[in-house]
Amino acid sequence: MLAIVATRAGLGLEAPEVQVEVHLANGLPGMTLVGLPEAAVKESRERVRSALVNAGFDFPNTRRIVLNLAPADLPKVGGRFDLPIALGILVASGQLPGEALEGIESVGELALDGRLRPISGVLPLALAARKAGRKLIVPKENADEAALAGDLQVLPAEHLLDVMAHLLGQQPIAAHRLEAPPVAATREGDLADVRGQHQARRALEIAAAGSHNLLFAGPPGTGKTMLASRLPGILPELTEEEALEVAAIRSVCGLPLAEQWGRRPFRAPHHTASAVALVGGGSWPRPGEISLAHHGVLFLDELPEFSRHVLEVMREPMESGRIHIARANHERKFPARFQLVAAMNPCPCGHLGDPRQACQCTAAQIQRYQSRLSGPLLDRIDLQIEVPALPPEQLTSREVGESSAVVRSRVMAARERQYARGALNAHLGGRELEAACALSTADRAWLAGVLERLRLSARAYHRVLRVALTLADLAEKPHPERGELMEAIGYRQLDRQLRQG
Repeated sequence: MLAIVATRAGLGLEAPEVQVEVHLANGLPGMTLVGLPEAAVKESRERVRSALVNAGFDFPNTRRIVLNLAPADLPKVGGRFDLPIALGILVASGQLPGEALEGIESVGELALDGRLRPISGVLPLALAARKAGRKLIVPKENADEAALAGDLQVLPAEHLLDVMAHLLGQQPIAAHRLEAPPVAATREGDLADVRGQHQARRALEIAAAGSHNLLFAGPPGTGKTMLASRLPGILPELTEEEALEVAAIRSVCGLPLAEQWGRRPFRAPHHTASAVALVGGGSWPRPGEISLAHHGVLFLDELPEFSRHVLEVMREPMESGRIHIARANHERKFPARFQLVAAMNPCPCGHLGDPRQACQCTAAQIQRYQSRLSGPLLDRIDLQIEVPALPPEQLTSREVGESSAVVRSRVMAARERQYARGALNAHLGGRELEAACALSTADRAWLAGVLERLRLSARAYHRVLRVALTLADLAEKPHPERGELMEAIGYRQLDRQLRQG
């Protein structure tokens, strides 16, 4: 007898449909599992057998059982296939009518006593089931996450017996409803907490308005990390679509969703992080920090302390907004539209240019330290700001700067003008950027002369234009003028200093 049960695999952020085919035939008793299963899936044979027996169902010990997970060339990973395999055996053995599973997908790991255990990556699976127009049976612990998919009938179950009672019409499972989850409480401090550093605050506002990458450089204790941590607080809230994308990535990584729902991600990996940890990968590729920072901020403190190889692998995702990980027999694509904010000391001891303490580094040490950042990486950082040490009178001053709420209102107004053009300034293509800037002949000639004197690359030229356009948006101007161009070029001074050593 043949039974077919619908479920889904987990391939990164994709959840392709898998059909669990169960065939009972004459022959030597045994259970064979085919369809490219990895170790955890192969072990489901023993979990399913014990769960069925301990739940009081008849296991067809005298028949040959062939389990096929189709399509055969699709990798199958994890314990999510336990429940559909168990249901397939029950249908094939005549203990459950096949029509009871029409329009239903199921997923879940089985304990040996028949209880359903939660799995990771349920949200992408639920979104795919919603698109297919089917109901979804999930472990009770995964119900809230699955319900985030919206218009989907989620049926939560604690035990295999609950699933059978529902499918047999004996005790239907009530569909799980989840009200729109509240946006998680903001944990970032307020920008009003920052004393002085007016240029750095200005750069932070520009970065937020145009989604530009930002580098702070200065001695220890000047507020670089504090400034970076305030960036999410002046960014607009996530849209529902963006929140679902962020939640789906966290779901695949097995991270909790409720405490971060609706908040801009802020990821701050340690400088010892590997390339795989940063961009994703592994034998079964998983998202890395740049994907967990999707629609949010990736903060790299002590930037030169990161391995140069680790930093270089970010260059392509910084341009494309996604990461493509290829392996010998499969590949994955993860979104990575993050905003990079980095901080660094000017030298190994950290006190180059610090009036409070003399630098102890030699010229060769300083050059080696600063040269850890490649030119192509610096080209991709739009705003490069020196954050100087503050005099004591500014640190102890009671003067309070603008709050995050006030700055956010200007950021949102500038972004509205960008959305009207079709994209944020940092993401504009060359043709759209030139059209939006609409530089006068005199300004274009002046800018060409400056670029030649400063020896900036073509990429840096476009970055200057993007920043100048954001400055015009903040000033409510239709296009950038000479003043905006001069200010934008001023934010590349550190770039030139680092290149020259």
